[in-house]
Amino acid sequence: MPRSIRPLDIAVWTPYVVLAIIHVIALAAQSSLAAPTKLTLMPLLALPVAAAAPRLRPRVTVALLLTALLLSWLGDGAGAFFPGGPELPLMLLFFGLAHVVYIVVFLRFASIRRLPRWTLLYAAWWIGMLAVVGPHVGNLFFAVAAYGLVLAGTAATSARGNAVIATGGAFFLASDSILAFRLFLPDAMPAWTSPAVMLTYTLGQGLIIAGVIRALRSEKDG
Repeated sequence: MPRSIRPLDIAVWTPYVVLAIIHVIALAAQSSLAAPTKLTLMPLLALPVAAAAPRLRPRVTVALLLTALLLSWLGDGAGAFFPGGPELPLMLLFFGLAHVVYIVVFLRFASIRRLPRWTLLYAAWWIGMLAVVGPHVGNLFFAVAAYGLVLAGTAATSARGNAVIATGGAFFLASDSILAFRLFLPDAMPAWTSPAVMLTYTLGQGLIIAGVIRALRSEKDG
């Protein structure tokens, strides 16, 4: 068996993969399982990080990954965890902080590669999204603009890592792009885009975590 694929890896990744599939199917079927399964995703994604942590260096990057997952979990459950608060602003806050943490993680891969020129497309994405969605967000314009900026930053800086990390960053961007249209231009979005948000989200988060673990292992072995 290749060194990059270990029995322990399969065991710790299986719960996340299975629950992500169940969650996306539950959303598509409009099942009551959608809400509770959503709150299991980030804790289950923390399992591969925790399992690999003793073999990974630097430890600060491992801590940052777990922090990003915690903030993402709070974003996922903003409505459930803070029932008296404004759900959308809280979601933007927690996910915005998670993206900042991911950017810090990706910037630690400066020795791997510079920021590719094609990542300028993410700046164009930010401008385009503000032009299309901006007129429909009301008094959340500056919050949405700031969130979009850090989201584009996450996608761009993810390209400093390996291809798995970069792909994860792109999926994360796709997820929030679909979500933005569902939130602010709901009449333009068909029903199937609801599970599409979580399909791209779970892929994005999973690939980012898998890619960073692989990168840290490669640095340690090197």
